[in-house]
Amino acid sequence: MDGSLANEDVAMDGLIELAAFAGIMALAQFSPGPDMLLLTRTALAEGRAAGVRMALGIASGLALHATLAVGGVSLAVRQSAGVRTALAWLGAAYLGWLAWRLAREAFAPASGRAPAVRPGHAYLRGLMCNLLNPKVVVALAAILVPFLGDPGQRPAWWRPALWAVIVGQAALLWSLWACLLQVDRLRRAYERAKRGIDLLFAAVLAGLALWLVVGLG
Repeated sequence: MDGSLANEDVAMDGLIELAAFAGIMALAQFSPGPDMLLLTRTALAEGRAAGVRMALGIASGLALHATLAVGGVSLAVRQSAGVRTALAWLGAAYLGWLAWRLAREAFAPASGRAPAVRPGHAYLRGLMCNLLNPKVVVALAAILVPFLGDPGQRPAWWRPALWAVIVGQAALLWSLWACLLQVDRLRRAYERAKRGIDLLFAAVLAGLALWLVVGLG
């Protein structure tokens, strides 16, 4: 009987700790960064479906980053200057390319009709934006460290549960954000100030690219 009660207490403590981790991750998901910026602009400019596809692309990238962070591989990435530098340059180049595309679209003459967008493009842009950000796996590792503990003192489901929270929460919250941005008032405001907003997003993306490069010094 005592053993059963002890197991129930451990399980309850684990669920409480998992809920705390989910709360911290929810705040981290919406911290300003390339993923949030790109998703916001895509959902406003291309609509709900493209926004949700991009959210799923971001979540797919997080699935790999979460696997590395939970498995401890992120420590090797942090300690390997060569890997870190290569990822930073790739990430900076991709963010710079996105900034250039946004700026080019902002100054493109209006054609009177929405440009054709291939369904898979939003997913791939979200996936690549997340995968090529070397700070994601390091940030995840920093958040995870207090929750991982000694594997021998955790139930078998603990690490998979942490992974599921990271990926599932990203897919759900980012998809909800893309849907929220379809509110008529927000979309009308975006349409009125489209050029200025796109140029602002392009400038921020370019600034994030520069920040990655400067961080190599």
